[in-house]
Amino acid sequence: MHEVFEERVVVCPDAVAVVCGEVRLSYGEVNARANRLAHCLLGLGVGSLVGVCLGRGVDLVPALLGVLKAGAGYVPLDPAVPAERLGGMLADSGVSVVVTSSDLAGLVGGVFSGRVVVVDEVDFSGFSDVNPGVVCSPGGVVYVIYTSGSTGRPKGVVLEHRNVVRLLEVAERHYGFSSDDVWVLCHSFAFDVSVWELWGSLLYGGVLVVVPREVTRSPEDLLGVLVRHGVTVLNQTPSAFRGLVGLAGEGRVCLDRLRVVVFAGEKLELAELAPWVERFGLERPALVNMYGITETTVHTTYHRLVAGDLLPGGGNPVGRPLADLRVYLLDAFGCPVPVGVAGEIYVGGPGVARGYLNRPSLTAERFVPDPFGPAGGRLYRSGDLACRRADGSLDFLGRVDDQVKVRGFRIELGEIVAVLRRVEGVVDAVVVVREDVPGDRRLVGYVVGEGVDPVRLREELSRSLPEYMVPSAFVGVAAIPLNNNGKLDRRALPVPGRGALAAGVDFVAPRSVVEELVAGIWRDVLGVERVGVHDNFFELGGHSIRAVALVGA
Repeated sequence: MHEVFEERVVVCPDAVAVVCGEVRLSYGEVNARANRLAHCLLGLGVGSLVGVCLGRGVDLVPALLGVLKAGAGYVPLDPAVPAERLGGMLADSGVSVVVTSSDLAGLVGGVFSGRVVVVDEVDFSGFSDVNPGVVCSPGGVVYVIYTSGSTGRPKGVVLEHRNVVRLLEVAERHYGFSSDDVWVLCHSFAFDVSVWELWGSLLYGGVLVVVPREVTRSPEDLLGVLVRHGVTVLNQTPSAFRGLVGLAGEGRVCLDRLRVVVFAGEKLELAELAPWVERFGLERPALVNMYGITETTVHTTYHRLVAGDLLPGGGNPVGRPLADLRVYLLDAFGCPVPVGVAGEIYVGGPGVARGYLNRPSLTAERFVPDPFGPAGGRLYRSGDLACRRADGSLDFLGRVDDQVKVRGFRIELGEIVAVLRRVEGVVDAVVVVREDVPGDRRLVGYVVGEGVDPVRLREELSRSLPEYMVPSAFVGVAAIPLNNNGKLDRRALPVPGRGALAAGVDFVAPRSVVEELVAGIWRDVLGVERVGVHDNFFELGGHSIRAVALVGA
């Protein structure tokens, strides 16, 4: 990776490589800074991995390159995550050195006892700015990114230089990357989409605009960055892109240079794009949906959206695998499923990661022998579902182990969200399944807008949705919470209180012993704080299964 960058430095040493606020660094300047850090790290005798804990500032890109030039792979440590999680990743990865900044040194010092290089305090003038020339192999570790584990313990995915270099070489056939491109680093460098943003820009001579986290959370501020810098390639999770779609619907977006928007990280709800498409169409910028997995190097498939995709019943197209990858859809017995039948996604080819760091049993479980390819090949078992269309392209369906099913009804949450967002006064919304009472799953809508009225929202949705698809509660929020990776942060969604229920009556307290007894039974069965005399059992979240429990009580 760093050798490809060094080749670019020879070609265009004075071209702008990184922009951060008012600071602009050329390719030559970035390379010199990275070299000095690399020589510093080599003097410390770094091992195969080096931790990097930095904010999205001017030091980030030189630091990552410096680690690679020292012959190590980087372990990205996002300072926004809890200290306990950082400590767990540091202990698991076994790094002996962490690169950080003075404002984060206290955070690192609280969870790490090894050597710390504080980049804004070290005098690097005594270190050479010449390429170290450390011999690396394409199979060397380039980074270890930690992803959430089903057990709650993060797992480190080990990627190699060749995994990333081939991704950018293959994807370039679709995108035509060049030195004219301006990219934005919108995502945490501990999220694999950042790999695409960072190196897609720098290995092709483009400009990388480093965007502070707080700017990425403000659609207006992000729009200002896109316009001011003439961004040409924008990468977004669907959740983060909603804000720009809203601005487009208001006619406030003018992005003459933007040539492509790449979606990744979450399932794309195509109906949400309508205001954007009405404003810009689908030609420029092109809208590309790329299904991807950290374990198969960021992106696995490519699909450029066409008008037919936005029609009702258009599915969730993710297209075909990148040219050097293979995707199989297999049933529970490892056999290929027919066209139109759901199967689990297995991915093979040179994008498949080395495995999980220090987790041999988990690696063996998820990285399995490839019975369809060359001897010794491996497939990554994703846990995702898709079906194949007659033309060979794929429709993404969701997770094998996380189907949305409530009281026996299989529900598409995107359909509910699409109806909810059409209600007057609703600016944004999400719908999730909550299980605040064990064994009792219910739909809850979270709405951004003025004066969220659960009764009105329930009435509006009941006009076009069956009863089992209407949320039992609606919670007003100032904004839809996103996590460090720009995805929906489900844990930050508040537990709905009584005011979120669609019970459109004034509260009247129980007036007798019998009414108090009945109200108490309802409170226990429904899991609500209080029950009034005139409340409706079903509008408080009751349903047929709870009614059985009510009779039993």
